[in-house]
Amino acid sequence: MVQYKNRSKKIPKLTPLIIASVVVITAVTGPVITKADKYEEQIKALELLKAQNEASSGALAGQAQGIQGEINELSNQIASIQAQIDINTAKQDDLTKQIDSAVKRLGEQKDLLSANIRSMYIEGDISPLEMIASSKNLGDFVDKQEYRDRIKENISSTMDEIERLKKQLDEQRREVTKILDDQKTLRGTLDQKNTEASAKLAGVNQDKAAFDAQVKEQSSQIAVLRAQQRAANAKLGGSAVAGDPAKGGYPAKWANAPQDSLVDSWGMYNRECVSYTAWKVYQSGRHMPYWGGRGNANQWPANARAAGIPVDGAPRVGDVAVSMAGYYGHVMYVEAVSGSSVYVSQYNYAVNGEYSEMWISSAGLEFIHF
Repeated sequence: MVQYKNRSKKIPKLTPLIIASVVVITAVTGPVITKADKYEEQIKALELLKAQNEASSGALAGQAQGIQGEINELSNQIASIQAQIDINTAKQDDLTKQIDSAVKRLGEQKDLLSANIRSMYIEGDISPLEMIASSKNLGDFVDKQEYRDRIKENISSTMDEIERLKKQLDEQRREVTKILDDQKTLRGTLDQKNTEASAKLAGVNQDKAAFDAQVKEQSSQIAVLRAQQRAANAKLGGSAVAGDPAKGGYPAKWANAPQDSLVDSWGMYNRECVSYTAWKVYQSGRHMPYWGGRGNANQWPANARAAGIPVDGAPRVGDVAVSMAGYYGHVMYVEAVSGSSVYVSQYNYAVNGEYSEMWISSAGLEFIHF
């Protein structure tokens, strides 16, 4: 029952809140078009906001999915670098143990020489003459000298080897320690990125939840408005039926298109009560004035009187019946009259953009005799 008005679609920004703008229709871009139903007008506004909020929620869901992918990748990188840290930490511990072992071996080698032997062979407390004097013969002296030299050489060689090993182990430990420091720094950077991404994801999900809550609330409001409109129409009485499969001859180009997606020849939205009744008058060969911008459905009687078209409470076949119920009213086409009842055809009686027919009482209705 809502007629044509200018509407513009905006891509919703990804912000926590959408500021709803009220679009004022003026004659700057053409004739102002009639609105014909309070509830449908409110429903369309809510549906527009709902669509915007759904689009924002969908976009945020895409963002959340992308961020979650980043978090998953960061988690994999963190797990990988932590595994390397664990390996190098174990290697560092092993090198430390080997170095400690080498230091211990050095001490043991030094301890192999008793105080007397170190004094005799290393510090040189006994002179060669004293050694000769203490030897039984020359062969004994030679044996003692060779033994001393051999012991000294073996100990020195072992100590040198251990020292080389210790230096090598120290160098390896320094390299491993540097690698570990770099890896721990990288781990810290990844942890920071992961924390930031998680915070961003939480924010996006919070914004999405806000939009989802608005969509839910708007869906609830739309359901209430539709129920109110149905209740207002139900006061007309009668029981609506599908009726004519041809939908009263309403043009297919308007009948098959989504409701309110097209504008008819009288500046009215398709599949609304006013569009249908305007077509029925025109289809019968009578003149249907262009009333776009000149009143709502319950203002049609005044428009008709101003145009010299008779209006009264006595129904005739071919009249347009007008219900004044609701803020904008409802119009129907009179197909038959029986006593105080009229059989009408109409669109959008149940606020679903569908065609229907029914018997209703003529009491309280006004009839325009086009």
